[in-house]
Amino acid sequence: MIGSAVYDVQNRKIGKVHDLVLDRSGQIAAVVVDVGSFLGMGGKNVAVKPGDIKTDHNRLTLDVTKEQLQQMANYRLEDRNTGAGSSASPVKGGHLGTGR
Repeated sequence: MIGSAVYDVQNRKIGKVHDLVLDRSGQIAAVVVDVGSFLGMGGKNVAVKPGDIKTDHNRLTLDVTKEQLQQMANYRLEDRNTGAGSSASPVKGGHLGTGR
């Protein structure tokens, strides 16, 4: 899933999956989407709920526009051990990769 392109419902590319944030039980708590970058510059990362991402014809889609994603708060992972980020996150803590 990481690196996959994300499209809106009009089939326009709006970004790509940059990272996945796991909760304490190892479930995906947030999908971090890189929006608006060009050759790795000028974009921002936003966290969306995994349930908001749909698959359509082997493509990942969101029911929002690129402009709506760009208006969301920038997500930056601040603590890799707890999953805590700089925007509102559904993660409640834990240790990534340890299953605790």
